[in-house]
Amino acid sequence: MKLVKNRLPNVPANRIEFHVSMGMSVVDVKNYLEKIYNVPVVSVKNVICQGEMKKAPGKNYIIKDDDYKKAYVTLPADYKFEFPDVFPREKVDKEMAEEDKVRAELETKYVSSTERNKVRPIVLKWFV
Repeated sequence: MKLVKNRLPNVPANRIEFHVSMGMSVVDVKNYLEKIYNVPVVSVKNVICQGEMKKAPGKNYIIKDDDYKKAYVTLPADYKFEFPDVFPREKVDKEMAEEDKVRAELETKYVSSTERNKVRPIVLKWFV
C-alpha cells in the first residue's frame, strides 16, 4: 500500500487515498489498516485505474503502463489526517543557503581561471 496525496480540491480531512495491489479487496484494505496500524476505518472504496499510454521516444509504437488500483478510505468524522512535513521549510532554506555559497565559490573560481587563460589562444574554452 502506498499513501498518495489527493489532488482533488475540497476533499474532507478524514478521507485518504492509497495505491494498493490489484489483488487487495475492500475487506483486505480495511483489515490491514485496522489490525496493523490501529486506524479506525468507516468505509473503503476501490477503483481500478488504467495505466498511462504514451508514445515510445523515437519509435512508432505506444507503451502502456500497468493498471493500478486506488483505495479511497474514509475515517471517522472526528479523525483528521494530515500529511507529515517531510521537508521542513527552515531545513530546506538552510541547505539552499549552503548550496548557494558553494555555487558562488565555484563561479568565482571559474571566472578567475577563464580570465587567467584569456590571453592564451591555444587553450580551448572547454579545456579550461
